[in-house]
Amino acid sequence: MSILTLLVSELEKTENKKIGFIFCVCTGKCPGFSKMDMWDFINIIRAEYPVEYAFIHPMLCDEDGERFLAEFLKKGRKYLVAGCAPIMQRKLFKESFADAGLDVNKDLIPIDARNMTTQEALALVKKTLEETAK
Repeated sequence: MSILTLLVSELEKTENKKIGFIFCVCTGKCPGFSKMDMWDFINIIRAEYPVEYAFIHPMLCDEDGERFLAEFLKKGRKYLVAGCAPIMQRKLFKESFADAGLDVNKDLIPIDARNMTTQEALALVKKTLEETAK
């Protein structure tokens, strides 16, 4: 096996351990996100936090969100979703995660990012990522 093959293999292992970050904003009009600059928040997460990617989805619990999750979720990955209450996320995404071969209680890392400033939400994501890495 060549050194290049080994390096690529190790890189893939590292990348696969990174968490995907999805910010579900409940159409973007939810008053719970009014204190936050959603674009600053997602750009800081994307550029500065140890996540594989970060993006905004307008409403994962709607039909198009369910179709998106069906296409997007991959077995062997973890997903941190910032949005509504964790109990609601587990309830709403349970079937999509199961269909993808994932366990919503192990592979979903739900956080409630409502009613926070940008800095408060960033601090919560940072703390959650640190705890998940342990």
